[in-house]
Amino acid sequence: MRTMSRRWVVAILGAIAAASVCASATVQAAPKTLQAIGGTADVGPRQPGFWAGYLYAQLHPNSAPPGANDFGCTPKEGENPVVLVHGTYEDAYDNWAGIAPELAESGRCVFAPNYGRTDLVDKGGVVTILPAANGVASIAQSATQLGRYIDRVRAATGSAKVDVVSHSQGGVVVRQWMKADGGADVSNPENNKIGKLVMLAAPNHGTTLDGLAWIGRQINSAGLDIMGFYAWLYGAGPIDQSVGSPFIKRLNSGRMTYPGVEYTNIASRFDEVVTPYTSAFIRSAGVRNITIQDGCSKDLSDHLTMVYSPRMISLVEGALGGVTNPVCAQHGWLIG
Repeated sequence: MRTMSRRWVVAILGAIAAASVCASATVQAAPKTLQAIGGTADVGPRQPGFWAGYLYAQLHPNSAPPGANDFGCTPKEGENPVVLVHGTYEDAYDNWAGIAPELAESGRCVFAPNYGRTDLVDKGGVVTILPAANGVASIAQSATQLGRYIDRVRAATGSAKVDVVSHSQGGVVVRQWMKADGGADVSNPENNKIGKLVMLAAPNHGTTLDGLAWIGRQINSAGLDIMGFYAWLYGAGPIDQSVGSPFIKRLNSGRMTYPGVEYTNIASRFDEVVTPYTSAFIRSAGVRNITIQDGCSKDLSDHLTMVYSPRMISLVEGALGGVTNPVCAQHGWLIG
């Protein structure tokens, strides 16, 4: 019975893979260029946690988090505007309705775009039926789109550089922009378009998804393009982040960091999406790698709730040059 079951699984996966290859060949030759990131429709209220923000975003898509997206804002002397880059299936509002107002109240110019939204034919995945699901296009597409937005922020504020705070996929999107789309210049760091990069739970070395992505890669290695099918189902961007993906290999080949950029990685031991959580860390000179629970065991933040954690927010502010003593407060896993 077990042998028969395995044969059925292999047969089904083979059929899926064949359908994926056929669809890829006949529906689309190459990913499309994403349109320029537009403005947000309105400004939503501050939220106490991720799921409250997520629900609000689905009912009020394209809302800005409070304090963000004022293109008339002038940065204070010695500060760069801050661009907040959301994660997979998220948007500017649900990801940043806790952090954005904190940064704005400290006097910073804050910008939060919605990037990486595409359609099912362009491998956006079935989640695109949700109005506030972004970050689904391939990471290369998203990085180019984000770079154009950052140039717009720089022009509007008169700033040579921006500082970036990113969550999850947002971190590798920014790194792709730096590597392939002119965000950083290794030969002339003074030409960098970024000053500080703060990454929250970024899958810098790919995620195993608790083993699921690893299994998928083994099936691919056996000749069945199951990851290609997953890209149609879940979106190209999410699949780019899986451990061992061609994208992750390209991103991490050669140089991982750039001179003149201050890097901070923050991760949680209880992350259930980026696994292992240490995949977020870059072991290079000058990079700060921080685990939320070091010095604060009562913060149980997971992948999503961390962006509303008081400790996380204080760590972000510190990385940007503000708070020097991070707070330690109770924060829950999954529902915090």
